[in-house]
Amino acid sequence: MWIAKQLWKRVCMETSVELKLLAEKWKLLLAGLICQYLHGLAAHGIHYLHRPGPTLQDLGFKILPELGKEKGYVSESLFSFIFLSFVLWTVHPFVCHSKRFYTVLIWRRILAFLVASQTLRIITFYSTQLPGPNYHCREGSKLARLPPPESVTEVLLINFPHGVIYGCGDLIFSSHMIFTLVFVITYHKYGSKRFIKLLAWVLAIIQSLIIVASRKHYTVDVVVAWYTVNLVVFFVDKKLPEMPDRSSGSQPLLPLSSKEKDGKFREDHHMLLNGNSVDTADRRQRVQVNSKHENGNQSHPDSAVNGL
Repeated sequence: MWIAKQLWKRVCMETSVELKLLAEKWKLLLAGLICQYLHGLAAHGIHYLHRPGPTLQDLGFKILPELGKEKGYVSESLFSFIFLSFVLWTVHPFVCHSKRFYTVLIWRRILAFLVASQTLRIITFYSTQLPGPNYHCREGSKLARLPPPESVTEVLLINFPHGVIYGCGDLIFSSHMIFTLVFVITYHKYGSKRFIKLLAWVLAIIQSLIIVASRKHYTVDVVVAWYTVNLVVFFVDKKLPEMPDRSSGSQPLLPLSSKEKDGKFREDHHMLLNGNSVDTADRRQRVQVNSKHENGNQSHPDSAVNGL
């Protein structure tokens, strides 16, 4: 009962903090989500332009045997595992004591990486349309070509999720690898478990091979994704303000007393909302100076600290 009560307090405190961050950053988050829809709309649009043809010569196809239509779920299953595992990790600060980031801030960063990568992807697959190598994109398949849309609504709804799973033409470069690599790179930087970091990179390599073996993409689609996404994350990350590190203890994990809330918590929380980290050493120094001032031993140092 006591554990459940403490957990509930922790969840309530974290929710309060995240909601305040969301109130500050909601415009950027909303813009990132809208771009996800626009990316899906672009991928659906290229399907109308797709023309099936002979599968291009591909080194990966020669090396890796085709899994076939019956085992096409393997690639999607692995991607779903990676996706759900990462989402759960980004919300773990709501229940865990060990916290290194804020959920709102890290998703703001992730969406920035995704939008930049997907913008480049849209440019490339609209520049040159390649015949899809997947079984449903080959000549003779009813899904290889989409009939002209009968209404604007048909285009805007993008037939989710069927239209995403059975899309054709959005090849260079792989969207699955964009998400996978962004998630892996993000965990590599902000995660704390070395074993999971290593496992994440191994899963990314396995995902690459399975995508080619499933014939969902050509090998070039996967190769281009590996260096493009890494470069995009590298340069975009330098432009974004660094997130405050919560592992230093700058943010209380559980509700404080009313006096502490009115003082230290409000000051530190305001700094965090503005993207500034709180220096615990500086706080300790202020507490010591204020303590001496209250004891009447030193009054001048406190005046100096406050700029008086």
